[in-house]
Amino acid sequence: MLISLIGGAGLMGAGIVRDLLSERAIAPISRVRVCDNSHERMERLAAELSDSRIELFGLDVADQSRLAAALAGADLCINAVPTLAGFQMQIFEAALAARVSYIDLGGLGTFTVKQIAEHARFETAGVTAVVGVGADPGMSNVICRAVADELDEIDRINLYWASELTGPENPILMPPYSVSTVLAEYAHPSTQFLDGRHVTCEPMGGREILELPAPWGRCEFMYSPHSEQLTVPLAPGIKEKGIQEFTWKLHLPRREHEAWVGLVKAGFGDFDDPVTVNAVSVKPIDVLNSMINRNIERNAHRLPDQQSHEIHVAIGCGRKNGKPYTARYEVIVRPDPMYAPYVDACTSMNASIAAQLLLTSPRKPGVYAPEAYFDIAPYMLELEKRKFQIRKEIAVPS
Repeated sequence: MLISLIGGAGLMGAGIVRDLLSERAIAPISRVRVCDNSHERMERLAAELSDSRIELFGLDVADQSRLAAALAGADLCINAVPTLAGFQMQIFEAALAARVSYIDLGGLGTFTVKQIAEHARFETAGVTAVVGVGADPGMSNVICRAVADELDEIDRINLYWASELTGPENPILMPPYSVSTVLAEYAHPSTQFLDGRHVTCEPMGGREILELPAPWGRCEFMYSPHSEQLTVPLAPGIKEKGIQEFTWKLHLPRREHEAWVGLVKAGFGDFDDPVTVNAVSVKPIDVLNSMINRNIERNAHRLPDQQSHEIHVAIGCGRKNGKPYTARYEVIVRPDPMYAPYVDACTSMNASIAAQLLLTSPRKPGVYAPEAYFDIAPYMLELEKRKFQIRKEIAVPS
């Protein structure tokens, strides 16, 4: 099997390659075509992994003919180009034109609805696409499906993601993922599913406190733009159970949270709206990325030994056998030596899981969100192979 990985030498792409070629693989992968615009990054990754199945392919995704060549002969296209780079639909359509199965990391819901609206075209063409298959969205959608399957009737499902850092405080701001994504989560309105319909909510609204296990403890969550709330409440097997509420909420470590709030207050939330400095037009996102990267490089000697912990929580409330019923699934990702080479092991490993489950199962043509495509049991087995802790709690009032 040949996989074409677009953006394959980026932070998430490199992690996907690692997992695809690891001893955990369940798909018979013969080649991974790493497609990227940076030959330096590609060559560094190939040298580090030293696997003959890696094929390097220089690619500017804006070049349609070159993109088509990148997909030629592939069994699967994995789009690891950041959503906000602006090429999501272009790569998605190129996969359809090439009759190649497609997955991407999704996020923010910016293009998710547009992609799923193309279901009939993909189905007619016999092409499969599953959109948003990282950690959030992706794994988060699957645990929502697991919660929904526990209930006969659903009142609400609430989804939460929290990260925490242990060790000395970091004097340097280290983005947990793309700077533009974090700023969008803090500065942009979000769509939530409330009272049986999708509504627009103000940035950083929906504040809620949850008590979580150590090291998270008492956490304050807020609404954030994501794709799960756009798809999960409308999914077959969930919508007909009467769901009236679905929300997605975020918690970052307190000091990092304060830094991002401050940047939004300073105007960096409009990160793509150019400003003029000494008669030169620049985008705030370009300035901020350059500043953050320079600061990290200059202060590398000051970076403390910190460890990152994350937890994904889905809580569903409703009824089973006519009685009130609450189902809760958690996926906990604690530090482990397995994750050391990864920038974000949870996201890249989940994309690899989705790719391999798609390749090793009968394919369903069309465009799907993860909760409508993947079977729960094999997905959970793959999570456990990667040392993600799965916890299930059921509460039945007496």
